[in-house]
Amino acid sequence: MALGLFRVCLVVVTAIVNHPLLFPRENATVPENEEEIIRKMQAHQEKLQLEQLRLEEEVARLAAEKEALERVEEEGQQQNESRTAWDLWSTLCMILFLVIEVWRQDHQDAPSPECLGGDEDELPGLEGAPLRGLTLPNKGTLDHFYERCIRGATADAARTREFVEGFVDDLLEALRSLCNRDTDMEVEDFIGVDSMYENWQVDRPLLCDLFVPFMPPEPYHFHAELCCSRHPVPLDRQGYGRIKVVRADEDPLGCICDKTKLGEDMLCLLHGKKSLARPGSEVETLLCARGAPYLDAMQVMKWFQTALTRAWHRIAHKYEFDLAFGQLDSPGSLKIRFRSGKFMPFNLIPVIQCDDSDLYFVSHLPREPSGDAPASSTDWLLSFAVYERQFLRMTSKALPEGACHLSCLQIASFLLSKQSRLTGPSGLSNYHLKTALLHLLVSRRPADWEAGQLDARLHELLRFLEKSLLEKKLHHFFIGNRKVPNAMGLPEAVRRAEPLNLFRPFVLQRSLYRKTVDSFYEMLKNAPVLISEYSLHIPSDHASLPPKAVVL
Repeated sequence: MALGLFRVCLVVVTAIVNHPLLFPRENATVPENEEEIIRKMQAHQEKLQLEQLRLEEEVARLAAEKEALERVEEEGQQQNESRTAWDLWSTLCMILFLVIEVWRQDHQDAPSPECLGGDEDELPGLEGAPLRGLTLPNKGTLDHFYERCIRGATADAARTREFVEGFVDDLLEALRSLCNRDTDMEVEDFIGVDSMYENWQVDRPLLCDLFVPFMPPEPYHFHAELCCSRHPVPLDRQGYGRIKVVRADEDPLGCICDKTKLGEDMLCLLHGKKSLARPGSEVETLLCARGAPYLDAMQVMKWFQTALTRAWHRIAHKYEFDLAFGQLDSPGSLKIRFRSGKFMPFNLIPVIQCDDSDLYFVSHLPREPSGDAPASSTDWLLSFAVYERQFLRMTSKALPEGACHLSCLQIASFLLSKQSRLTGPSGLSNYHLKTALLHLLVSRRPADWEAGQLDARLHELLRFLEKSLLEKKLHHFFIGNRKVPNAMGLPEAVRRAEPLNLFRPFVLQRSLYRKTVDSFYEMLKNAPVLISEYSLHIPSDHASLPPKAVVL
């Protein structure tokens, strides 16, 4: 009760204290200022709303710009991705096209039986890989064949070389006696090369190949330009070079023909027709290409044939035989024709030495069907014949006594020669056989070439040729081959050059490639029969003089 009364009293006291009449008089101004305060607050609120609207518009504009930038960036990224994908697809299509084209070039006409898994429609008549199924005669049969058919056929090689060398010495001496040393070419001593001087000649009649180096008269000299020393090298000029005729004093305008009276048959190196020809004399012939200081192979051929003809007429009275040109497109293809009707061919090949090396530029073109013709008559074929002879001689010293490497080459050359007579020449030549043997010599141990390994090494040589034919790739042994011993002394430009593919013509000439492959497999099929037949019956190879020989 007391507590309730206390609460009532507390409420009454509180009401009296808070009654408005009890506030002082000065507080009566508060209601009057309230409207002004409210007005100011409303004005400030309006400013805040306007600022808020402005900020919202700014934020909206920035958001729109950001969205536009993001959209542009996304579209650019999509375009880049699309362009990258298109470029990648185009590159893949181009690579695929090139692969298909290379495959078609290499395999359309003559595919490898091993690679195609028995698809033999492209090469009819072949059953699997013929060489894998080939059974060569055993060692005893090969030895008997070699002794009766090959060794007997080459027994008189030494006498043939001696006779030809003696005659060529006399012929070149007569040629030198007719030349003016001040104005004409200087002919040096001959060099014996190729199979006759490497002791693997098998064809009858025996054939001697002799290089005849020549030099220009003073003050001229030859400057060799190797195609393999320049990069990149055109495919049609690999293995060729050019020979520039320069003066010792590097004066291209001076010429000894203006200072020295030339003989009737003498030749000027740089100039052709004179403005006024001498009465009663023939027009002088160029040895250089027209308008260029490079030696022209065709002009050199004409000069050499003319010089040989004049030299032979000078000494013909001393001999009881005739001398004739065998092939008109080779300057030194000659035949000695005896009164009995027999003949003895040999080749005098005018060459130019490359600097101080054993490389020589050959003036006449290769006669094999697979040989590429040079781009022009100023392109000279680079010959490694002297290096090949030196390599075989050096290798023979490291091989066992009676090694079979030359026997393998002779048997393969014999089979190729007989096959060429049966089906005609193909793109495979004796030079390809020798190149294959040189590659095997550096990849095999000396002990592998013992006489008892003749059958195994012959089979390996034929397998190497088959693989090279199917791949259309047989690299030159010296150009770009780092396995050649440094003792050979090859020029550094030749060692560092790109490898030269001797079978490159097969890529370009499909008909020649097909004919070569067919002839090669036919040769393999005929090999056992040929070896057996020639082991029992040695044919007499008495050839006659071709009817188109030109008597000097």
